[in-house]
Amino acid sequence: MAGNNDMTTVKAPAWKWEWNLNTVVILCGFAGGIAAWGATWNDVQRRSEDNSLSIERLDKRLTAVEGSMRVLDIQELRLSTVEKQASDASVSMRSLETTLNSLGTDIRVVKEILQRLESGRPSPSR
Repeated sequence: MAGNNDMTTVKAPAWKWEWNLNTVVILCGFAGGIAAWGATWNDVQRRSEDNSLSIERLDKRLTAVEGSMRVLDIQELRLSTVEKQASDASVSMRSLETTLNSLGTDIRVVKEILQRLESGRPSPSR
């Protein structure tokens, strides 16, 4: 061996295309992950559109309710004005009734005085 100058040549290994089970599982996992991500993104987009439509519908309903509330506020203002006018009219009617009662009493007294004057009787002393 000491005198052997022969060099042995080492050949490079030949590369073979083989499908390993781990490679197949990892590639299927990547494909499944991408599909799941796409489905999730699609679901998020669809729900976002649904929420936008719901928000628009609620906004329209709220606008309609606000319009109705304005009408109700105007009606409430009108009712309070009518109630105040009715209360004022009631007070005026009571005042008129008191005045008419007083006038009725005064007319009776005047009538009695006139009857006594016509009959010639003296008025009783008090």
